[in-house]
Amino acid sequence: MRPKSELQDIIDQIASSDSPVGMDAVYVHALILDKLETIEKRLEALEGMAKKP
Repeated sequence: MRPKSELQDIIDQIASSDSPVGMDAVYVHALILDKLETIEKRLEALEGMAKKP
């Protein structure tokens, strides 16, 4: 799991001062988005490998 400091860019994009949700929830969402990006990259790599003869 990546530390919060490495996800600060994502946190800044999705944070809202008007939101009733605390910072921990934003951190969790950033972790989820980060993991989805990782999964997407791995899937693209696997798809590329599957297309090779």
